[in-house]
Amino acid sequence: MDNHKVYGMSFAKVYSLLIAKAEKKGHTRDEVDRITCWLTGYKKEELADLLLTDLTYGDFFLNAPELNPKRKQITGKICGISVEIIEDPLMQEIRYLDKLVDELAKGKAMEKILRE
Repeated sequence: MDNHKVYGMSFAKVYSLLIAKAEKKGHTRDEVDRITCWLTGYKKEELADLLLTDLTYGDFFLNAPELNPKRKQITGKICGISVEIIEDPLMQEIRYLDKLVDELAKGKAMEKILRE
């Protein structure tokens, strides 16, 4: 399967999957929102508004107000690939969010997830 298909997927659909992943492990949408806002610079209200649009997942990242410089500290594997060596910049941003939600689902402390 072509990973780049994710760029054209609905942001609302993909985001709901991230929330479901966290909730399945006893975490909340608020936690996923906090992580997403930290990573992308969107405000929580903006996330809520974007979920009501037909914005693509790729455009969600391409239009991010301010990607957090600390995101470069995110390391580890997602889907068997180390996030730090992903060459496609857009795919790397997408995988950073995947990795952060994985860390949340695995019970990592929010301060560590947010690289504080």
